[in-house]
Amino acid sequence: MTTSPSERGVSLGMPELPAPDYPDDVRTRLERDAREIVARYPDSRSALLPLLHLVQSEEGYVTRAGMRFCAEVLGLTTAEVTAVATFYTMYRRKPSGDYQVGVCTNTLCAVMGGDAIFEALQEHLGVGNGETTDDGKVTLEHIECNAACDYAPVVMVNWEFFDNQTPATVKRLVDDLRADRAVTPTRGAPLCTFKETARILAGFPDEREGATESGGSAGPASLVGLRLAKGEAAPARVVHPRDGGPQDAAPQDAVGEEGEG
Repeated sequence: MTTSPSERGVSLGMPELPAPDYPDDVRTRLERDAREIVARYPDSRSALLPLLHLVQSEEGYVTRAGMRFCAEVLGLTTAEVTAVATFYTMYRRKPSGDYQVGVCTNTLCAVMGGDAIFEALQEHLGVGNGETTDDGKVTLEHIECNAACDYAPVVMVNWEFFDNQTPATVKRLVDDLRADRAVTPTRGAPLCTFKETARILAGFPDEREGATESGGSAGPASLVGLRLAKGEAAPARVVHPRDGGPQDAAPQDAVGEEGEG
């Protein structure tokens, strides 16, 4: 006896309906912004990445309507736009929270406590990787690298750095985010919502007073190598192999004299 595909639980793979369009007022506003973005590039196709950030700033993730919009503006197929939108992890594919909390679980951060931080947040928030809290405030995700190994373990909120974290500090951090209390990154610009961040990444200025000036420069830990190269660092500290106590490194000529005995 044969069974039908539906009885076997097999999807027939029916194609989706065409992606919906934006309401007229939204589309008009996005088209105005899109023209400004496309004008920055000699080849319009190069504007796809910032355009995806633009449509993400509208609904908090890249919708089918957003991908259709990008395709129509740039004269691409929706398949070409989808290929890019699904390749880069900064583009969300489903509704997410106001704050993307990314925990680095790559080698150095993991060794320094990143895995423990991620596990603590999953338990504290009651969500898994890529999931959002019921209040729509926080989406938790593990990130392979935050490019801040010198401050490990690092957590990012909407791509702003929170350095040298512990399970206790990140619990306070997400609690403050959910309670709408002011949260200040370790370095970089003041925190804003994910939609606002997406618009900034699309290339539009951060219009909050003092936000740009507060960005600052690289932190001390990031500049150690540069100071060493310039000879500006303090004398090296070495551990004596016999008593284990720290000692100032001996001058090169003194080392030579000891070796001649």
